[in-house]
Amino acid sequence: MALILPTFTALAQTNGSNSPYSRYGFGLLGDGAQGFNKGMGGVAYGFSSNRDLNFKNPASYSAIDSLSLVFDIGLTLQNANIGTSRHKTNARNTSLDHVNVGFRAAKNLGVSLGLRPFSTIGYSISQDESNSLNSGEITQTDVYKGDGGLHEVYIGAGWRPFKPIAIGVNVGYLWGEMTHNVTASFSDATIYSRRREYAANISTYKLGFGLQYYQPISKKLSLTIGAAYQLGHEIDNAAKYYDQKLSSSAVITADTQFVKKAFQLPHTFGAGVMVNYKNKLKVGLDYTFQKWKDVKFPELNAKTGLYESVKGAFSNSHKMALGAEFIPNPESMHWGSHVRYRAGVSYTTPYLRINNGDGPASYAASIGVALPLIKTHGTYRATTYQNCNLLNFSAQFERVQPKHSWQIAENYIRFTIGITFNERWFQKWKVE
Repeated sequence: MALILPTFTALAQTNGSNSPYSRYGFGLLGDGAQGFNKGMGGVAYGFSSNRDLNFKNPASYSAIDSLSLVFDIGLTLQNANIGTSRHKTNARNTSLDHVNVGFRAAKNLGVSLGLRPFSTIGYSISQDESNSLNSGEITQTDVYKGDGGLHEVYIGAGWRPFKPIAIGVNVGYLWGEMTHNVTASFSDATIYSRRREYAANISTYKLGFGLQYYQPISKKLSLTIGAAYQLGHEIDNAAKYYDQKLSSSAVITADTQFVKKAFQLPHTFGAGVMVNYKNKLKVGLDYTFQKWKDVKFPELNAKTGLYESVKGAFSNSHKMALGAEFIPNPESMHWGSHVRYRAGVSYTTPYLRINNGDGPASYAASIGVALPLIKTHGTYRATTYQNCNLLNFSAQFERVQPKHSWQIAENYIRFTIGITFNERWFQKWKVE
């Protein structure tokens, strides 16, 4: 499918996506970031905490506090400015980012389960083109619409067999629908219109592994190195293609094609490092590689008219992220000293290919703050803040920068609000 948009008109108000680039592949991919790292550019591979759930590296679950149940939920409000130099539009939507729960199952063994979006699809684009014929000037109107996306539910475990090393695994189920429609109609009612639909129902497994290595450098400084891998594999689902010619009152011709085992997921590799200074300052650097180039995906062959699953429709994707978190004084008894300040940047190359060229790259910058929510019982203690609930806020600006003048530029401003509950549900109380 090609993206040719000399006349960019409007976008649908959908849950999570307003981008015409969601027309390609599985749509816009979720970044996997959560409340603790939304404001840190998404850095995660080397991050480990007893108060936060880090989905991107399941080895981190081993650090979950033995007395606590951790619950994390996040919501994003987004404003998008999308268009070309001649035509622009603003669109707003709201999306649920994640819902996660974690707890300690045994000594050095943590468990997490949750729900998150894997991808989102949502757009509505129209294009007008005029042609001069013997009968006069004819206007062709092409309308592109898409909706759907994929969701992932998972359960994972992280185990620390001995102090420097932690390993983990996530097992997930991926499901959802993808629908794309293209309709061509004409100002001359005697010319048949054409409607094409690309549709698929996806359901498959996901499997990911994580590793973390903790190394103290001094009494004040430590280093954690993390790595993660997500298995790429074939998806045993069919893709459908419908092609219809329509008059004002009836279907003139119709063609339906099916492609079995039409999709694949890419192999994903990630590595990162996080430096921790006195639990006051954490600085992390991540790199992620997704091997999309060899992934199969269904496409319509313009020469033969056959709908078939092919390789080479995508490009390998790379992402770099740098982020930091600062706590003024983790040992203080004052509330303000435990507020967490976060900042990060990231750069992502596209997995999408458009008209045989790479799609636009993404540049993002974010800031965030986490406010402790404590339950007081007449006294303030540092240990109270160490295990308190957190109200997470973050703001992000993302620029989707096109490589060609005919491509669409996108600017996003996102505000995320979330809460991390850290409740001591498993504490044994003494009866006197």
